[in-house]
Amino acid sequence: MSNVTKNTYLPDYLVTPGEVLLDFLEGLNITQAELSDRTGLTRKTINGIIKAKEPISSETALKLERTLGRSAQYWSNLERNYQGDKVRLAEKMRMEAQLHWLDNFPINEMAKLGWIQKTKDKVEQLEILLRFFGIASPNQWVTFWGNLEVNYRQTTKQEKSVEAISAWLRQGEIEAKQIKCALYDSKRLLENIDKIRALTMEKDPEIFIPALVDLCSGTGVVVVFVPALKKIGCHGSTRWIGDKPVIQLSFYLKSNDQFWFTFFHEIGHILKHGRKDFFLEGTQQENKKEEEANAFARDKLIPPVQLKKFLQDHKPPALTDIGHFAREIGIAPGIVVGRLQREGILSWKIGNHFKVYYEWEKHEVRS
Repeated sequence: MSNVTKNTYLPDYLVTPGEVLLDFLEGLNITQAELSDRTGLTRKTINGIIKAKEPISSETALKLERTLGRSAQYWSNLERNYQGDKVRLAEKMRMEAQLHWLDNFPINEMAKLGWIQKTKDKVEQLEILLRFFGIASPNQWVTFWGNLEVNYRQTTKQEKSVEAISAWLRQGEIEAKQIKCALYDSKRLLENIDKIRALTMEKDPEIFIPALVDLCSGTGVVVVFVPALKKIGCHGSTRWIGDKPVIQLSFYLKSNDQFWFTFFHEIGHILKHGRKDFFLEGTQQENKKEEEANAFARDKLIPPVQLKKFLQDHKPPALTDIGHFAREIGIAPGIVVGRLQREGILSWKIGNHFKVYYEWEKHEVRS
């Protein structure tokens, strides 16, 4: 989605209605005193208008129409435009003092993704960024996004940028509001878990993404895929926007075991935790709620009773056994491999050919 702002010409100086009035008087060879006599306005009022100390009221505009031959609307428009330009010029000066704020955001990345328009005019660029966030000034950004106090698993190899994270989250909000879905129904979501789980067998994102979005929207859960910006390191997030839970995924993870674990982890947050909770997956900070979501993902992807029996019957499990087991429980074999690797049952070097690695940019896969 592209947020485009039209250019509005604003001069660096203002011509006051009083200056225009004075030009009229000089052209008609009328003094301020004579205009006072003709209109019934006091000389102080006329002088105040000329010196921009008093506005042209609707009543004054009508009197000027009768004496100077230009319509009351003309004089009223002069005053209205002047007052508006005065406010905009003051705002422009204020924004020029805040241009340094732009340096914190990945403007080029955001423009390349079509989230915002790129312009050479920095004041206009600041205006575009404020409109993107739906805020009046950088101070409001601090109010809404400056203190992202969230619990999230960290990819410690990458430097984080709160500004980039906020832009990614905001784009998710924008896209989530465009998705129509049913009222949230936790019972129906649980009933659809097996259908969602079956999608792990599909390798092509072009097929499973629309199916995943549709299945979830039918239960009142909004799922949006928003490409990751640099310096966010986020796998995904879960939060409530209004009365709808929103899962936002970043395409950050490449392998299917990581992707599907993260997705079911987010579902766990929705089913088990409160509407005021906000989870941003990307750090190694662990707490009770994160562990509950982890446990939900583990158990829903690979039922613990079946996994226990499999491991008892196959010590150690061979790759052919893993393939048979995955087909038996209806899950992608790469997910089983990833689970066994994380639990130290398999080496990280063994079984990776079972995994599917997504090329999100092209929605292609390689295995």
